Amino acid sequence: MAPAAAPHTLLFSADQIRYRVREIATAIENDAPPGETVHLVGVLTGGFVFLADLVRALSRPVTVDFVRCSSYGNRTVTSGEVLWSLVPRDVHGRYVVVVDDIVDSGLTLRAIRNHLEDQQPVRLRAACLLDKPARRRCHVPVEFVGFSVDDVFVVGYGLDHAEQYRHLPYIARLDDNQPTAGDLPTDAATDRGQN
Repeated sequence: MAPAAAPHTLLFSADQIRYRVREIATAIENDAPPGETVHLVGVLTGGFVFLADLVRALSRPVTVDFVRCSSYGNRTVTSGEVLWSLVPRDVHGRYVVVVDDIVDSGLTLRAIRNHLEDQQPVRLRAACLLDKPARRRCHVPVEFVGFSVDDVFVVGYGLDHAEQYRHLPYIARLDDNQPTAGDLPTDAATDRGQN
């Protein structure tokens, strides 16, 4: 008997993501001042997969730090209040890129940017793998974007639903019936030959 179809819809394959990460790395290297180390500030927890791949795609010296804050808590809708549980080190005089999985309401990214801007970095940028402009509640600059997505719930490549699906190597729309983690395949749907 064939397994039932997974209750999700593929949006971006592992190959598409790999290609966009390389493009974003190139754009960051072109934006950074000559000879400057790139200081990446990863937003935990969702941004760690994108951050790891971005670090490997950059060809210049990189330092890494992390921040943990959220306007969502355990909900799928923002509370409007940003709660911090891990604050990044001082970034004064550095070329800084905040790296996150998705910019949705913009509240979390705005709070991080405001916190870091107060420390007077040489330049402050944001790289988000996904941009969901339909959900934006505030203006926040995002200089490097992988893909724009509609107002749907997405999982995979670090993005989760109730701490599930982060392991998927692709990004998918989670359908309304919200399956258990065992229902989604772990092998990447890929676009062979597309670079």
